[in-house]
Amino acid sequence: MANAKGGLVILTPPDSQGAEDFEQQMAEARQRIADAAFLCDPPLIVPVPQVAHAQGRPHLLIQVPAGLPKVHAVKGKFYTRSGTRNLVLTQRQLRQLMFERGEAAFESLTPPRATLDDLDDTKVKRYWESVQGLSAQTPEEALLLRGCAVEQKGRLVPTHAGILLFGRSPERFCRHSEILAVRYLGEEMSDEFLREDIRDTLPEQIRRAEAFIASHMRRGVRINALAREEETEYPMKAVREAIVNAVAHRDYGIRGDGIRILMFSDRIEFYSPGRLPGHVTVKNIVDERFSRNEAIVQVLSDLGFIERLGYGIDRMISRMAEHGLPAPEFRETANGFSVTLYGHGGRFLATQPEAKKWKLLNLNPRQEKALEFIASEERITNREYQDLCPDVSPETIRRDLADLVSKGLLLKIGKKRATYYIMK
Repeated sequence: MANAKGGLVILTPPDSQGAEDFEQQMAEARQRIADAAFLCDPPLIVPVPQVAHAQGRPHLLIQVPAGLPKVHAVKGKFYTRSGTRNLVLTQRQLRQLMFERGEAAFESLTPPRATLDDLDDTKVKRYWESVQGLSAQTPEEALLLRGCAVEQKGRLVPTHAGILLFGRSPERFCRHSEILAVRYLGEEMSDEFLREDIRDTLPEQIRRAEAFIASHMRRGVRINALAREEETEYPMKAVREAIVNAVAHRDYGIRGDGIRILMFSDRIEFYSPGRLPGHVTVKNIVDERFSRNEAIVQVLSDLGFIERLGYGIDRMISRMAEHGLPAPEFRETANGFSVTLYGHGGRFLATQPEAKKWKLLNLNPRQEKALEFIASEERITNREYQDLCPDVSPETIRRDLADLVSKGLLLKIGKKRATYYIMK
């Protein structure tokens, strides 16, 4: 259970047992439980067993916590609990569990055949020169001190952390280390989307992912009671925290999956491969701290992407609250972790659209011209549209605008001659 997700062991005495016998056996059971815990390597620390009464009978409860930080062995074998069976972990399962528990870090391993020539000298030198208080006399020594390189057979070789942070082509050694960023038009996935595959060093991935979201984010006003508040659709500081957390804490040892950022009309979803590390759970994520990638986190902190180590979740929550938005939603999946930021939905009226998303909809040139006009002037009337397209009939103008409303691009305001249109 300690190598799985914890669990509860219940010991129940026979029906015929008297109270005095029960007390004696409970004392013996507690001692045997303590002995069994110390048989583990490392010793297993569990809460003191408790007595509970149900159906008129006493029971001894032994709680094995979820999210323990160690991997435990008994007589040289690593077991896990699956249903009602005790199973010996396979090599692959053990390796994955050790990565998750932080006992073996993928970032500290060295990629086969990688050399210091696979690192970008300019980026390494710029980092070395920018870090204050780092007692390194050379860029190579800085790599060594930060866990981005190790000494093997008398020479320095880069670790996975070094490749991911400073590599010329990180994807050569760490496949699926990229970010997939997608912008959908509606609230669900569809065939109409904008996509960018972001492959670069981790600092550049963060910058490019932030730029992607910023360029596809609506800017306008939020309707709050009778007030109109000018703002962006999401607080960029919360967006950056979500990106940095996904990059800094994902499990880079997982193959076949990468970070995904999915933008919808009402939310942004950030997914990173790898379940929560160590003792961190969805319930205690605000209060507990555990870093799967210590070297990566430290370098990102040195570069200014992380202001205070371990406080990204707190900042994300506070930024959303300051923006009048719901708290982020945290969810652990079978093989990963996701953060969802929800926007204002229908209470947000865009005065500037996100990166010409209408290019996906095969609109006619007149409609594209109308949207360009709104992007500049914030609104358009039938008369202004007619002036843009003087050779088109009023009925065609009306159909064009009605089509843009039905596609969810424009919002119709007012009636009859007072009618005008703004970005939705």
